[in-house]
Amino acid sequence: MSERQVTGEVDGAGAPVVLAQERRLRRDLGFWGLTAIGFSNIVGSGWLFAALYAAQTAGPASLLSWIGAGLLCALVALVMVELGASRPEGGGTVRWPLFANGRLVGTLVGWSVLLSVGGTAAEISAIMQYAAHYVPGLYSGHTLTLAGVGVAAALSVVLTALNWYAVRMFARLNNLITVFKIAVPVITVIALIASGWHEGRLTDHGGFAPYGYAACLTALAGGGIVYSVNGFQAPLDFSGEARNPRKTIPAAVLTGIALAVAMYLALQVAFLFTVPENLLGSGWKGVSFESPFGQLALILNLHWLSSLLYADAVISPGGSAYVGVAINARHTYALAKNRTLPRFFMAVNERFGVPRRALVLNLAVIVIFLLPFGGWQDIVSVMGNMYLLIYGASAVAAAVFLADPGSRTSGWVPGLRWIAPVSFVVASEFVYWSGWHNLRLALPLVLAGLLIFLAMRRSGDGAADAVGDRDGAGRRLPLLAELRTGAWLVAYLALLPLLSWLGSFEGSGLLPAPYDSLIVAAFALAVFFWAVRSGVRHLAESRTAAV
Repeated sequence: MSERQVTGEVDGAGAPVVLAQERRLRRDLGFWGLTAIGFSNIVGSGWLFAALYAAQTAGPASLLSWIGAGLLCALVALVMVELGASRPEGGGTVRWPLFANGRLVGTLVGWSVLLSVGGTAAEISAIMQYAAHYVPGLYSGHTLTLAGVGVAAALSVVLTALNWYAVRMFARLNNLITVFKIAVPVITVIALIASGWHEGRLTDHGGFAPYGYAACLTALAGGGIVYSVNGFQAPLDFSGEARNPRKTIPAAVLTGIALAVAMYLALQVAFLFTVPENLLGSGWKGVSFESPFGQLALILNLHWLSSLLYADAVISPGGSAYVGVAINARHTYALAKNRTLPRFFMAVNERFGVPRRALVLNLAVIVIFLLPFGGWQDIVSVMGNMYLLIYGASAVAAAVFLADPGSRTSGWVPGLRWIAPVSFVVASEFVYWSGWHNLRLALPLVLAGLLIFLAMRRSGDGAADAVGDRDGAGRRLPLLAELRTGAWLVAYLALLPLLSWLGSFEGSGLLPAPYDSLIVAAFALAVFFWAVRSGVRHLAESRTAAV
């Protein structure tokens, strides 16, 4: 395909280039392939740490945190499922906010998605940390060494190469990895429980909630629970490559969440009931391991299990990184469709149906994040909020399409009118609970995407509106109209860090708990209805401009 056809508006037949490239994606993914993608993207390095940190934060009440996280994520997922069923498209989570709320919102969300490539870098960094158990010199303290960066970069190239060919090959290899990622945690749970079960753990050492039930909320972020269950949206990003997406996407997303939460609950139970009694002299906060399940297995004389866990500590994050590379490529492909990136990166390989130029760009971004400016925890602490912003923007998009008479919805999710605002509030609370020290970096970094939006306007890039990207008839809307439509997200990104600084989650405490979370919920609800009104007005103005 010529460069004119990739970067221009039409292909040789006169059809819009977006549709021409979209048709090249192969619809080879079925229910089990999509479920495996979702499950593998959820279960990465989190399962190796979250049980320890959640227990330290909330004690046995951490079980409630896992259940709550599963229910809340399912609620958010229902909104995204509705979008995936009614608007199946490669990289849909990037495209929907653009369609619903215009180019400013699309650019800010797209910029946060591009930054979230750091999540894949974090998984690769985790692999290096565990691999250092066998190959000393890869990791020093909390940072990759020069040799570690080199090995991590080489692994990034390998993961990119494995995604270089058809999506069917990707799905088959991911299915094999997923089987291993299920088997090892199951074996771990059975082996730990069989080695020794301590009665009374739900009532001893301070009781079921030794640090209060508010600690269950803190555990969502501070205990790594939100990070561990994050990533359930992965099948939606492959909706353009799914067979019968209206049926397979909803079932795959919800099944992936259910399987992952069930596995995490079983691991939490095994950890709570098998930690040796002598380690609980200072309560659950006093339990400390560098590699929780691996060291616990050694203490219980399960050396074979420890060896298996250290091996899986490389494979599980590797599987998540493998899926992450594929998802990031679909996001970058969608960003090019949005014109947040040059259309050059939208090209899909004609033979294999893979966006290879997007893969190469993401490889460069991953390597940049792997430079020794920080390790796994440093990357995750900032990047963990990026997908939560996508969830919130998707909830707004679903409500806009539902309220707009000219937009289509599948009607698969009943009660969407109340599920969408609740899911937006839930996503906002998750962001808020992550704490001031994370938000003070993450949200201003996303807000920097405003400069990209203004630069695109100045250069004349992205002249066609989102509706025009669909039908080729778009017209550029006035700058003030675009700023008015996207003002809600700018206000949201500016004020939420302020509330975080005032609040009780690593903030100043001027807003004590639980009133701070209630204020955040009221703020989020007000922003949601503002965003929906702006989106409906935007769609009406776009149609008028296209006439």
